[in-house]
Amino acid sequence: MKKYSPLSLKGVKSYSLCARKSKVSVKAFAEVHKRGGTFAEFLENLPDVLAVKDLRAVAGAIVSARQKDRPVILGMGAHPIKLGLSPVIVELVKRNIITAIATNGACVVHDFEISLVGHTSEDVAMELCSGSFGMAQETGRGINLAISRGVKKGYGIGKAVGEHIAKGRFPFRDRSIFANAYRADIPATVHVAIGTDIVHMHPEADGSAIGKGSMADFRLLASVISDMEGGVYINLGSAVILPEVFLKALNIARNLGNRVADITTVNMDFIQHYRPRENVLKRPTSLKGRNYALTGHHEIMFPLLAAAVIEESK
Repeated sequence: MKKYSPLSLKGVKSYSLCARKSKVSVKAFAEVHKRGGTFAEFLENLPDVLAVKDLRAVAGAIVSARQKDRPVILGMGAHPIKLGLSPVIVELVKRNIITAIATNGACVVHDFEISLVGHTSEDVAMELCSGSFGMAQETGRGINLAISRGVKKGYGIGKAVGEHIAKGRFPFRDRSIFANAYRADIPATVHVAIGTDIVHMHPEADGSAIGKGSMADFRLLASVISDMEGGVYINLGSAVILPEVFLKALNIARNLGNRVADITTVNMDFIQHYRPRENVLKRPTSLKGRNYALTGHHEIMFPLLAAAVIEESK
C-alpha cells in the first residue's frame, strides 16, 4: 500500500484581506432602532442583505409599476382575511396601488361574514362532529343569492358579491375587500372549485350560476394579465388554486399574442410550496422578468410590504 505523509504548507500562497472581495460589509449592517423613531427610519436601519433586499426590490417594483400605470394584481387565499389583513388590502385599493384582486372561493365566505356580522372562522373540528360545519343560514343563502342575481346581469362572482355587500345592509362593509373593489371599479375575481366552499352545501347553491360566474372571472383575470407587461403579480397565501389559475391565465394571454414578459412575480407565505414556486415564480419569468419569495407570516410580512410601498410612494 502507498504510504502518505502529512502535507507541508510551507508553499501555500496567501493574499491581503484588504484586497479580497467580500460579500458582507459593515456598510450593510443593521442599525439599532431608536425609541420614537419613524417607520421610514426603521426600514432604513434594516440590514441590506437577502430578504431585506428582496422586500425593497418588491416595494420598488410595485411603486414603479403604478408610476407607469401598470397593473399590480393581488392573488390571495382566505387566510389573509382571517388574519385581519382586510383593512391593509382595502387601503391599497383606495390608494390605487392594488389594481386587481383574484381570490379563491373561501375569500368570499370570510369577506361576507366579516361584512355582515364582524366575525368569521368557525371551529371546524367541533362543528363537523354534529354536521353543523358551514351551515350558517345568512352565509349560505346570502352568497348564493348574490351570485345568482349577479350572474343574470352578466357579472362574475367577485363583482356580484361586491355589489351585494356594497349596496346591502352590511354594518362592516367598509372592511369588505369585494365591496371596496366594486366601489373602486377594479376587477375582483373569484376562482371556485365546486365542493370546496361551505356555500356549496346549501340548497340555494346553483352549480350553473357558480360555474358561469367563475368562468367569467377567469376570463376577466386573463384580460388583466394580458395587460400585465411591466406589472406585478403577488400570490398571498394560496398554495394551489391561485398559482394554477395564474399560470393558465398567463398562458392564454400569451397564446393570444399579448406581450407579457417583463413582469415581477412575488410569492408570500410562511412556507414556500411547490406550485407557487413553479407556477408563480419560476415558469412565468423563465425568459424575462424577476421573481421574489418573501417567506414569513402573512400578518407580519404583508403589512410590512404595504408600509414600505406607502413610504416609497410619497
